[in-house]
Amino acid sequence: MNVRRLIPTTAVAGAVALGLTALSACSTSDAADGGNGDKLKVTASFYPMQFLTERIGGEHVAVTSLTKPGVEPHDLELTPRQIGSISESDYVLYLKGIQPAVDDAIKQSGVKNTVDAATLTTLENHGSEVSGHDHGHEGDEHADEHGHEGEEAHEEHSEGDGHNHGEEGGADPHIWLDPVKYAEVAKGVGKSLEKADPDHAADYKKNTDALVAELGELNTAYETGLKNTSTKTFITTHSAFGYLAERYGLTQQGIAGIDPEAEPSPARIQEIHTIAEKEKATTVFFETLASDRTAKTLAKDTGLKTGVLDPLEGITDKSQGADYIEVMESNLAALQKALGAK
Repeated sequence: MNVRRLIPTTAVAGAVALGLTALSACSTSDAADGGNGDKLKVTASFYPMQFLTERIGGEHVAVTSLTKPGVEPHDLELTPRQIGSISESDYVLYLKGIQPAVDDAIKQSGVKNTVDAATLTTLENHGSEVSGHDHGHEGDEHADEHGHEGEEAHEEHSEGDGHNHGEEGGADPHIWLDPVKYAEVAKGVGKSLEKADPDHAADYKKNTDALVAELGELNTAYETGLKNTSTKTFITTHSAFGYLAERYGLTQQGIAGIDPEAEPSPARIQEIHTIAEKEKATTVFFETLASDRTAKTLAKDTGLKTGVLDPLEGITDKSQGADYIEVMESNLAALQKALGAK
């Protein structure tokens, strides 16, 4: 059920670039001298933000990511040079609550065009168990479409993920793993780039529309591919998939409240074993940027298989795909296999 993209990653930017050289002397001179020239200097906090700015900005932006490939973004420490580069940016895209060091540096940078992706969609609170049909003990107020996360519930969910995303309370920041929410963010990024660089607004809009269409195809592939499965429950060492579970009617069972690389307690192993038997779950998923030790321990003690479900916080040569779309397609295939898609 792989969805093949109609327009490859570089094609939109390339096609736009071809049409632009005739319109813009700047583009021609930039290409000639090989430098950034008049390109918008964009800083992205980590891969999901980098992907959006590169795809939407295309030929008109020079994107720098603060998180290098293979670095776990939650643990990022910034160098003085990186902090300086933020201040020199024309446009900064980040996701508040994922990287405290980045949040602090951006706050002090004074950059005019600074966009927090979390403000472009609705954040919700997800505990370690998240279902598309049942918000569990979380209360339906967090599913409201108007962005009100419910202050009173923030204390309840500080452990949802195994690491603390926490300045804002328990709101789950992993919005990019839901193609629908990611498309909402893409639209907001497109509009903000149009304002930051009005000369190229038409191209930003064109690129945004193409990316949103591609994310729509991805959403359709997930809806179709996960509609009819033997089980709806998957187990993961990194509880990053709450939005994805909610979107497609699945239940995520995370090993919550512990470091993703720490071994789970015997009580938690027993609990997962019970859940797996009851829900007919087959697989413990681990991620590409962290150790698989926890998953292997659980699998050994519960008789489950292991698999990779990539939270797409960075792309490396170990990633199951070259970019966001390809890795999400690999995630879909992994979920279909684990859940027994018919």
